[in-house]
Amino acid sequence: MGKIKNAVKNYCPLPSLILFIFAIAAGGVLLISELSVGFSDFFNRYISSFFRGVTALVTCLIPFSVAECVIVSLPVIIIVIIVLCVKCVKKSMRAGVRYLVGLSSVVAYMFSMFVFTTAVAYNGSSLASKLGLDDAPVSVDELVAAAEYMIDKMNEELGDIEFVYGQSSVMPYSLGEMNQKLLDAYDSLSDKYDFIPRLYSRVKPVALSEAMTYTHMSGMYTYYTGEANLNINFPDYNLPYTAAHELAHQRGILPENEANFVAFLVCMESDDPYIRYSGYMNMYEYINSALYSADYETFAAVYQTLDVRAVYEMYAYNDFFEKYQDNAAADISSALNDTYLKAQGQTEGEKSYGMVVDLAVAYVAAMKGE
Repeated sequence: MGKIKNAVKNYCPLPSLILFIFAIAAGGVLLISELSVGFSDFFNRYISSFFRGVTALVTCLIPFSVAECVIVSLPVIIIVIIVLCVKCVKKSMRAGVRYLVGLSSVVAYMFSMFVFTTAVAYNGSSLASKLGLDDAPVSVDELVAAAEYMIDKMNEELGDIEFVYGQSSVMPYSLGEMNQKLLDAYDSLSDKYDFIPRLYSRVKPVALSEAMTYTHMSGMYTYYTGEANLNINFPDYNLPYTAAHELAHQRGILPENEANFVAFLVCMESDDPYIRYSGYMNMYEYINSALYSADYETFAAVYQTLDVRAVYEMYAYNDFFEKYQDNAAADISSALNDTYLKAQGQTEGEKSYGMVVDLAVAYVAAMKGE
């Protein structure tokens, strides 16, 4: 026993030992969460929200995206790690082992943070059950009803929206103002639904948004920094909805279809017409895509009822996205994201984003009392 203690003392620094113990505890929490939905909901709402809140609060003080800096610096970080490893190994076996143990403890820390901030949320009860919605496969008629609902709501907002003639809409304020409006809407929504915690944070604009667009990513939540990162290269009408989506992840709504729907609810909750328009327009596009796949003739008939300004908006988006459409970066990003989502129990992978349509249809039916 004494030899083991001495070996641990010699080769495992105390901070590393603490991080390994932390990781073992995280593994236990993850296992329990996979066995108990109730435990997952409790842990996500009260424990994970604390960890997410602390990381978000710390990085919120930094004006730029910490996650972006880490990702961009990865090649340099990897080189430094290798150089230091070689130096330690050359110095002595003990120094080399301690270095590798320390490196392993960093990986253990990343795993622990993933569990405590993110992983448990995937094992909780569904958003549909929390909202009392019937999340079931939908018919063409139900898709039509949902599409028409979004169109009607969009039309109510269009009079207050500024457009470049024959092109896309223009967000009438800065990203900072948009962020505050979304936080206000989230606070209002959290008063209605206690599973959404209050949290002060801000969306981080990605400096390399142009390059990020080639990956087809409009935003990204990074658990290790607690940041909701926003690709600001996309057209304005995408920005509030995408920001609301990433802020939903930051509040423990992890499945993509659920984050999409919470983003929609937040946009509707806002007292700002442009944010509401962003929510209705983005949700219409999801429903529109599903209707196109289900029944083209019906899709075409509904599409004809769109206000010409909304049509121009979609045309402008298609023109914008054309140069980013097909490239290797998008294929790699899509494959990685698909693999990650499936590993977290979202069996549909990237298709899960579009599954928000089921929630939207159920919501519209509930609003109409059907």
